Amino acid sequence: MYFKQILDERCGCASYLIASRETGEAAVVDPALVTAPYESVLRERGFRLRYAIDTHVHADHVSGARRLAAAHGAELCLHESATVRYAFRGLGDGEELALGRLRLRVLHTPGHRPELISLLVINLERADEPGLVLTGDSLLVGDVGRPDFGGGDAAAQYASVERLLGLPDWVAVFPGHFEGPCGAGMCGRPSSTVGFERRYNPLAGLARGAFVARLAESVPPRPLNIVAIEATNRGEADMPWAMPTGSRAVPEMETEELAGRATGVLVLDVREPEEYGRGHVPGAVNLPQADVATRLAELPRDRPLAIICQSGKRSLAAARFLAEVGFTQVTNVRGGTAGWAAAGRPLDGEVDEHQGVGTDRPRRARSDGRTPAA
Repeated sequence: MYFKQILDERCGCASYLIASRETGEAAVVDPALVTAPYESVLRERGFRLRYAIDTHVHADHVSGARRLAAAHGAELCLHESATVRYAFRGLGDGEELALGRLRLRVLHTPGHRPELISLLVINLERADEPGLVLTGDSLLVGDVGRPDFGGGDAAAQYASVERLLGLPDWVAVFPGHFEGPCGAGMCGRPSSTVGFERRYNPLAGLARGAFVARLAESVPPRPLNIVAIEATNRGEADMPWAMPTGSRAVPEMETEELAGRATGVLVLDVREPEEYGRGHVPGAVNLPQADVATRLAELPRDRPLAIICQSGKRSLAAARFLAEVGFTQVTNVRGGTAGWAAAGRPLDGEVDEHQGVGTDRPRRARSDGRTPAA
């Protein structure tokens, strides 16, 4: 067996290339949009890609599965319940995909998403038992996948995690994330074992009610551009550019500089609406980071934009993305709304849900999903 874990430091995601050394058949699981790392291994090792598998419809990063499958004539695989607008091979619970004497056995583990699967990897040259499991965004190292991205269910997540923790202690756990917004309690390690997670994962010993309640507590904000990314992964839009790189430098300002801003600066608050409603910088308009890519047409390109969130982290990522797609007058507000309030400045608390961002009447983003012209 050949097994390689590939980590994406930009989004905290993990993908996997598994192959039979005997037959040269390979599978890639949860590939990133940039497929060069997989292409390199396939070429250098002389492997033939047979399966490109997504464990679920991703919402925090654009998948490269369709791109890989098309390039290599491989089967594109998801769970049979996946709701997408392109052809794929639907996998059922208990089904096995063969790679020589390797078997990838499907476990339907819904919760984070309804269609989420895990994959047991069995090397028949060594044993009939699985040696490792790819858990997607179900069981994470030190945490479990959050169920609030849309269609998720905390009770189903509890049952799926119990199923995974029922595997033998020795089974190695390789999740779809090692950091990022999918789970707030991930410890940062890219792998673990079932035995270790059963003993030390803080959610593993909880009763069903307590488990469900824990997942409802302190839900992190939705990731940047999640609306566009999920729509792209479903085949409902073609917006791979919505996947931020975070590589573009942007200027920053302190809250006192924001307080003395010149007329004409648009303050854009990228927090969730409920956060915005609890208090925001006077005059700021709300555009949650989850929606930025799909609402670019509402943003003016002829006036300065000051991007703000709670502390400055989300706004920095949003400002960098806006710079990536051509906005030239973007500044991040360091310290955010919390810094503004800590300096004794007033906050407004009224929400106008019908307020446009850059015009008197909101304009809709282009229906073709492409970046609006500057």
